[in-house]
Amino acid sequence: MTEKKKIAILGSTGSIGTQALEIAREQKDKIEIEVLTANSNADLLIAQAKEFTPNHVVIADESKYLQVKEALAVHDIKVFAGSKAIADIMEITSADTVLTAMVGYSGLLPTIKAIENKKRIALANKETLVVAGELITQLCAQNRVDLIPVDSEHSAIFQCLVGEDLNAIENIILTASGGPFRGKKRNDLAEVTKAQALKHPNWSMGAKITIDSATLMNKGLEVIEAKWLFGVKGANIKAVVHPQSIIHSMVEFTDGSIKAQMGLPDMKLPIHYAFFFPSRIQTDFKRLSFTEINTLTFEEPDPETFRNLGLAYEAMNKGGNMACILNAANEVAVDAFLNDKIKFLQIAELNERCMNSVSFIAKPTLDDYISTDAETRKVAASFL
Repeated sequence: MTEKKKIAILGSTGSIGTQALEIAREQKDKIEIEVLTANSNADLLIAQAKEFTPNHVVIADESKYLQVKEALAVHDIKVFAGSKAIADIMEITSADTVLTAMVGYSGLLPTIKAIENKKRIALANKETLVVAGELITQLCAQNRVDLIPVDSEHSAIFQCLVGEDLNAIENIILTASGGPFRGKKRNDLAEVTKAQALKHPNWSMGAKITIDSATLMNKGLEVIEAKWLFGVKGANIKAVVHPQSIIHSMVEFTDGSIKAQMGLPDMKLPIHYAFFFPSRIQTDFKRLSFTEINTLTFEEPDPETFRNLGLAYEAMNKGGNMACILNAANEVAVDAFLNDKIKFLQIAELNERCMNSVSFIAKPTLDDYISTDAETRKVAASFL
């Protein structure tokens, strides 16, 4: 019998985390859960821990520590609390693969600690590479750690590149659904509501990533992520709107050939692939029927209406800590929109103001990224 995969899931109560546990449930003879962490959803974390009995559980919200500890007292599970504990647990866990599914900047330090402890990374936290892509790729090389992308687009590119090591890439083509406001102009978006922005046409995701999809910031962050994952210059990373979300992304090679990875919009497939790579393990996932999906269309994105996409390219081309500034500003802006403090179009406006206001550092260290994130959040809050 093949030895089980030992998995740590950072962010087990979110959309990616819960789907990963569905896979663990379906593949229980092949997967063993070693670590579960959550931000503040103690009730779900407790239920998950009782079912999967990991060695370690971490609740970032320290006020929920006693609730989790007491609920799991009869189980042989060690319980910790605080955001620092999520990073620290990487030093003692026997997990061989870490799924980083935490939301936003919070995933950076735990991912670094996991890499330093030579854990394979299944990366669902794109902000880690957006904020500190150069540092992360260097650490992976130094520690000989595999970084397998879980974002559907980057998983698609990764799959297209398997076996192509000696062949040069001409372009990476990231597909975007266009979100709930595809085809709209700025005037149409002046008064859109939170409820409208959270209605994604194809994917079921958490609130933050759904809003990022509606503003096209999600695609912008993915452009930056692709640069670091695949070593391609920004000029060779294209974004195209593909409303059906069937082609998850494409790679164009220097001979003109294009490879695409296709499938139904279901995040369980790229999570499953990351867990078992390089093997493909049998699943009962619903299959794509080409007789049912008989139309695939493509459009240019609208950078004037969806300014965030352009800002992401600007941040990537500027380099240094600029993408870190953009990411921190965007996290504040999206939170403000979700709490009815700003309007939809003001998300991009706030991001741009922060990019023009926060101190630029051309060659940042980890400490610089940490201070840049903190400074940007203060500046962004002052603009609200």
